[in-house]
Amino acid sequence: MLFVISYWLFVVTNNRQPTTNNSVLGKAESVQLKVRRFTTKLLIYQWLRWGMGLSLTSLVVACSPATRFQEPLALNSRYTDEQPALSGNGRFVAFVSNRDGDRKIVMYDLQQRRFVDLPRLNQRDAIAENPSVSRTGRYIAYIASDQGRPEIELYDRVTKRSQVLTNGYRGWVRNPSLSPDGRYIVFETSRRGQWDIEVVDRGPNIELDIPDGSTSSRP
Repeated sequence: MLFVISYWLFVVTNNRQPTTNNSVLGKAESVQLKVRRFTTKLLIYQWLRWGMGLSLTSLVVACSPATRFQEPLALNSRYTDEQPALSGNGRFVAFVSNRDGDRKIVMYDLQQRRFVDLPRLNQRDAIAENPSVSRTGRYIAYIASDQGRPEIELYDRVTKRSQVLTNGYRGWVRNPSLSPDGRYIVFETSRRGQWDIEVVDRGPNIELDIPDGSTSSRP
């Protein structure tokens, strides 16, 4: 639009010819015409400079990190994503990924199409894997290998803390599975020299993963 207006002013100004009937008037009109041409060129330059500045500003804003952060993030990537676990309500999926250069557990909100922060779940000195998620994604049970020995840990997204459930446990453990309400964890154990199944009861006084967060009424 600015280019069209500027071009029109330039054409109109340059098409006006000085009058030759009177030499004095012709000279005066010639001077006025030169002034108009100079003013028009200056105006065109200023308009073009302002338009280019506005376009560059819009481009920078469109490519800024804040704008990219607001865009929905894809669940899959070109990195290795594995061991998925879906919450009971079907909204959250937890899985192991190395998309940030480190192998860790991440959680994705399928409804809002974004990743959920899990502060203090993944530790630098431990490998986290085999996640299992409760009904609304509040609790995450997983295997954490510290110094080569696996432990079953439970992460609470409300308190943002992890609890070791098999501290001092004899034998190896693997493949934990969390009940929808977050009270029970079933897993495989080699305590008897073979792989067996055991269940851990977190107790009747925990906050269950249910809408009202009430305590368990079961013995």
